[in-house]
Amino acid sequence: MPDTAARQNPFGLIGLAVMGQNLVLNIESRGFAVSVFNRSAEATEAFVAAQPGRRIHGTRTLAEFVASLARPRTIMLMVKAGAAVDAVIEQLVPLLDKDDIVIDGGNSHYADTERRDAALAARGLRFVGAGVSGGEEGARKGPSIMPGGPASTWQVLRPIFESIAARVGPAPGEPCVMHIGEGGAGHYVKMVHNGIEYGDMQLICEAYALMQAAGMSTDAMAAVFAQWNEGELQSYLIEITARILEQRDADTGAPLVDVILDKAGQKGTGQWTLASAADNAVVVSTINAAVEARVLSSMKAARVAASTRLQGPAGRLGIDPAVLVPRLHEALYASKIVSYAQGLDLMATMSARKGWNLDLGGIARIWRGGCIIRARFLGHIAEAYRHAGAAPANLMLAPFAEAALNRAQGAWREVVASAVHAGVPVPAMSASLAYYDAYRSARLPANLLQAQRDFFGAHTYERVDKPSGEWFHTRWPEVIG
Repeated sequence: MPDTAARQNPFGLIGLAVMGQNLVLNIESRGFAVSVFNRSAEATEAFVAAQPGRRIHGTRTLAEFVASLARPRTIMLMVKAGAAVDAVIEQLVPLLDKDDIVIDGGNSHYADTERRDAALAARGLRFVGAGVSGGEEGARKGPSIMPGGPASTWQVLRPIFESIAARVGPAPGEPCVMHIGEGGAGHYVKMVHNGIEYGDMQLICEAYALMQAAGMSTDAMAAVFAQWNEGELQSYLIEITARILEQRDADTGAPLVDVILDKAGQKGTGQWTLASAADNAVVVSTINAAVEARVLSSMKAARVAASTRLQGPAGRLGIDPAVLVPRLHEALYASKIVSYAQGLDLMATMSARKGWNLDLGGIARIWRGGCIIRARFLGHIAEAYRHAGAAPANLMLAPFAEAALNRAQGAWREVVASAVHAGVPVPAMSASLAYYDAYRSARLPANLLQAQRDFFGAHTYERVDKPSGEWFHTRWPEVIG
């Protein structure tokens, strides 16, 4: 590696796994020289050697890395969330000076980000938790970036982040990055993004399962998803689903999807979303169903054993695909709206609690490109929340969503009912429909629930014929035996 002691590069990155490498290549391609460091010097040397002629400068030690950067130093960490981030920060901080900036670009928990922010601020340093979405391709060609931290620090980072972010709209396009809010806001919004991603993916998998139950071939399913990607369901996830279903296994010639074991993994951001929703008393039933579906999928041995003992329908739909597919389109789109409605509700609630003042319309705009959940209908969401004073209380009440849900609800019910009758599990579609029906119900059976609570715990209740805020208790008959 070349001597970098005299260099004063504007940006440094620590962590040269695939995401880190692709971000470095993206940053350098936008005109910024980059210093890089990895705990394995061999990995650094190999990466730099593979990029001849680029302004990428490898360093052997953290001290050499820090010395190579212009002040105030701007350093991005792309290391595994958790203890690894703390370990790097602990080694890095003694080498830094007042006003240097440390950016955590991994999938860290927002509470960890706020803890690190406070610790570094006490030492005169600036810390930013930045969610980065788009996977390997996004990192290289343009991700969606969700930076938190002080607004003043955003002004320093803005030129680089806007240059490397995905862009949408007429040239030169709008960069898919904005300052999200103070403290851990950036990582929180990325967490909810991932929760919505869980919901999106599960809903698509349920549509696939129903097509399969109707006897459709993978090629026929691929054609449907490709067609859907030309309309209001257009999204990155729909597009890659079509491509996945087209792929053949090199060894067997069978559809590749058919030889992949049905055990899904997860890295924890979906579970974090559920925990935050519980803490904030926000319903995210679609996301919850998606997380639980992954958990159930991991119980492969138990499911195989249960399949020989627990009775039920054979999982076959007696519906002509020509009838099923249009209904399924409506059910998928309606369920998708509900999933986003729940995620936006969670962000709005947490924003009020933390004083982040999240711009939900702006967040939808930067999700239109680069990120995994990028989709055409995010433009409708951005428009619905463009003016804070006129924002809907729930996304389902935005004019475009209200019209789509009212149009789709009949087909949606047919799909869920058909799935139940056939024994095909559709937990996310079912949860979405139940949320829709509960939200539109002027009266729910919670009156009986309140009576139960008052019976066993004297928790009191309000009455329909008395002013709100007046509480009553009944002396219920004693239960004997």
